[in-house]
Amino acid sequence: MLTFHPQMFVRIEELGGPRAPQPLPLQSGFSADRLYRVLGMYNASESSDAFFILANDRDEMWFICQRHLRFGLLADTSAHHLPLLQAQASD
Repeated sequence: MLTFHPQMFVRIEELGGPRAPQPLPLQSGFSADRLYRVLGMYNASESSDAFFILANDRDEMWFICQRHLRFGLLADTSAHHLPLLQAQASD
């Protein structure tokens, strides 16, 4: 079981190259200039990768490999994704 902070947000920093984990978030409805609330996490026992459950800009649920993500933490908000500049201004 994995636990996480309820106000944890991540930003997308997609890895490139032939060995990049799939799906590629920037080609799957996510934006590099937004923060996304972490809705959950899953760690597959057959790999060392954790997959974060995120809602993209089309409100689709995706499991995105942690290697594409960078940490962000915000004050209390009910939003599921935010423009990156707005989030930085609230720090």
